[in-house]
Amino acid sequence: MWTRAAGAICLGLMALPALAATPAEVGERAFADVDPFIGTGGEGHTFPGATVPFGMVQLSPDTRIQPRKDAYGWAAGYRHDDRTIVGFSHTHFSGTGHSDLGDVLLMPISGEVKLERGNPDQPGSGYTSRFRHEGEIAQPGYYAVSLDDYDVRAELTATARVGVHRYTFPRGKPAHVLIDLRTSLYDYPGKVLWSRLRLRPDGTVTGFRETRGWAPGRQLYFALRFSRPVQGRQLHDTEQDVAYKGFPPPGEKDPRQRAQIEGRQIVAAFDFADTPGPLLVKVAISPVSEDNAIANLDAEVPGWDFDGVRADARRQWARALGAIEIDAPAPQRRGFYTALYHTLLGPTLFMDSDGRYRGPDNAVHQAQGFTHYSTFSLWDTYRALHPLLTLVQPEQRSNDFVQSLLAARRHSPYGVLPVWAFHGQETWCMIGYHAVPVIADAYMKGIRGYDANEALEAMVASANYGPYDGIAQYRELGYVPIDEEGEAASKTLEYAFDDWTIARVAEAMGRKEVAAEFNRRAANWKHAFDPATGFMRARKRDGAFREPFDPAASGYGSDYTEGNAWQYSWYVPQDVAGLARAHGGEDKLLARLDAVFEAKVDPKIFAHMEDITGLIGWYAHGNEPSHHVAYLYAHAGQPWRTQARLAAIMASQYAPRPDGLAGNDDLGQMSAWYVFTALGFYPVAPASNQYVIGRPFLPRATLNLPNGKRFTVIAEGLDEAHPYIGRATLDGKPLDRAYLEHAEILAGGELRFTMQAEPNREWGRDARPYSMSE
Repeated sequence: MWTRAAGAICLGLMALPALAATPAEVGERAFADVDPFIGTGGEGHTFPGATVPFGMVQLSPDTRIQPRKDAYGWAAGYRHDDRTIVGFSHTHFSGTGHSDLGDVLLMPISGEVKLERGNPDQPGSGYTSRFRHEGEIAQPGYYAVSLDDYDVRAELTATARVGVHRYTFPRGKPAHVLIDLRTSLYDYPGKVLWSRLRLRPDGTVTGFRETRGWAPGRQLYFALRFSRPVQGRQLHDTEQDVAYKGFPPPGEKDPRQRAQIEGRQIVAAFDFADTPGPLLVKVAISPVSEDNAIANLDAEVPGWDFDGVRADARRQWARALGAIEIDAPAPQRRGFYTALYHTLLGPTLFMDSDGRYRGPDNAVHQAQGFTHYSTFSLWDTYRALHPLLTLVQPEQRSNDFVQSLLAARRHSPYGVLPVWAFHGQETWCMIGYHAVPVIADAYMKGIRGYDANEALEAMVASANYGPYDGIAQYRELGYVPIDEEGEAASKTLEYAFDDWTIARVAEAMGRKEVAAEFNRRAANWKHAFDPATGFMRARKRDGAFREPFDPAASGYGSDYTEGNAWQYSWYVPQDVAGLARAHGGEDKLLARLDAVFEAKVDPKIFAHMEDITGLIGWYAHGNEPSHHVAYLYAHAGQPWRTQARLAAIMASQYAPRPDGLAGNDDLGQMSAWYVFTALGFYPVAPASNQYVIGRPFLPRATLNLPNGKRFTVIAEGLDEAHPYIGRATLDGKPLDRAYLEHAEILAGGELRFTMQAEPNREWGRDARPYSMSE
């Protein structure tokens, strides 16, 4: 799906291979199609290292450690156009526009040990090593590379909580493993608040680090073991100009004698005898304690079977990828399964093997009856990632996500659901209370393995928490006033959508008063609409729109969040019919949508906004506020126009190369959009239980659903010359509407499209997808 004209190429269904018999066989075939290097350059910010689906350990090479002001291009640690590797760290984000993590960095060294990274542009100036892409391997659950400056072959694999390294050193040179607790993604002086490293009598190395980064006060503990005895060691604190260090411990004057060291700039090197065979290192992490990290190590990797761990990681990935079976040419398979792989990297496990985890209060808690997850990039992922996971993951996973969100609210000092959380800590990044639609979508789909009353209470509490981002004024005025709160137009619109999802749950639960209140609030988008300009705008407290007004303007403190009026004025997914009426009818709305896509826009206008990328006119596919816009044509009675716009987006925004994503993958949202769109439908309004039909981009695809049933989408005659839906059937019966119900997918069956060269302007014209005012 990453080729010209969206790769809609096939030779006819008869030429395609037969469907695999089981999801396991599907997954094994899909495994070979995944390319973790896609998205590791440019805006993609993904990482190519070793992890299992939703794993707590995400072990990957870091190619540069950049100061925060220069670090945007290294948000995942690895950038494909670099030619050096600093080391291998155990925690990473996948596709975020901001960053942190990069915990517990290891570097295998042969020969002389250097304790500083050095300048990557000056080989030999530090412990950083050059590498080449030739011989570099990245697969789900496995990564390998040769470090040229040390003649070391490094291989990585992982379990959920343990990273396993295999280093093959050259004979005849001293072998060392350096552990650097000073490095961090998005680095700056003073980020490490405190750290510790100690060598225990049995040879286990443990430690912890507390950092003040994106999530202040984040604590992470670790334990590691080597497959060979340690022959020597040196433990250093390289922090300078400390006024008082206390009294000196044993070994103060000789780093080779130290058994434990604490400070803010800790680095250590461990020496090993020159013996044949590789050195294995296994590293477990824990949110709770060093002892819990040891327990995680013992529980998940008790032995030294690197290949066995790698094989198990492969089995887990094959099982996860087997949720969707496609028949398509190789470039499409590579694009599709890589996108599906990206959607299965987060949220991430954040709980020890004994069920304990750390919450937003930075205290330790015990999970009861659920698995705890964190890394919730909710402003991004509520739109398509979480709806997709309800279709491709066991129901228990979605239950665990909801339980984790509710647990975070119970532990929150503010009594609210997470906004943008990782490693249990809140960052307060982005806007909205978008844990609400994640919970609402799960509830409306019948995923109910949690206390529904607690869920509704948590949703309402978050929507009513006045000190957060202008909610007090929003409740008072029906909009967020721009003279009191920045980005007020975006906040008004996003709050209104979240409120609608609360109303949906309240209605389903029979809570009529709550439903009435939040249905009223869901219409607050109207307060942002300016009929004189046709744009959504921010008002002041006195009710007047802020002047002067430039619909092209964007930036922090403007009316909008990571966008402008051209991108945000269509964000009413809960009431597109009402939006059309506000514009004076569907024809007027359609004309405005055309103006979005057909404008001539110089990308330099967004040079100050690094997240606004992937421009087609004003449409910015590289950022989430645009993701539903192409589907609005179907809401306005012209689904064939949606089909045409989607073809242009798929052709220009995804490509099978490291810089092949037009914007940050944002924890899988960009990839989830792709997966849904390739299948032929998209959740414009999560919690509506509807998917708007776009058009299929695959000749054949089958969802192996969590309930054991299969839902197949077939596109007869699909190729570049036949990009439009001529007609459709669902289970053999004519389907004349441009949407699917969630229940229709869960029932299993077959959705069949007949594709044609010219648009069918009648198909899907008269039956509109959900709008609250209809």
